[in-house]
Amino acid sequence: MALRIYSVAIEMLRTLRPVIERVGTKDPNLGDQLRRAATSIALNLSEGAYSQGRNERARWYTAMGSAAEVRACLEVAEALGYIEKADENLLDTLDRIVATLHRLTRR
Repeated sequence: MALRIYSVAIEMLRTLRPVIERVGTKDPNLGDQLRRAATSIALNLSEGAYSQGRNERARWYTAMGSAAEVRACLEVAEALGYIEKADENLLDTLDRIVATLHRLTRR
């Protein structure tokens, strides 16, 4: 995998795992949505790294949308009292992933 951001996404998944489990015990649907969105980031990064042209850019956009969805799931989980405030390092990592993907879509 040529993209360094992929390893960041995998580490983000490791950090997010206990949050996914906690949310899933309170709200299985939201927990599943959070898990699917988080895994979509890494999967689309991987697919995009081996795509070309429009397909490559489409994967970056999908991964970026999934990162935004993870953030929204965390905010919803917090608003509903399923978790305390979302971890700032995790939010910073999501911002880093989005920023990198934004740059990739502009090349």
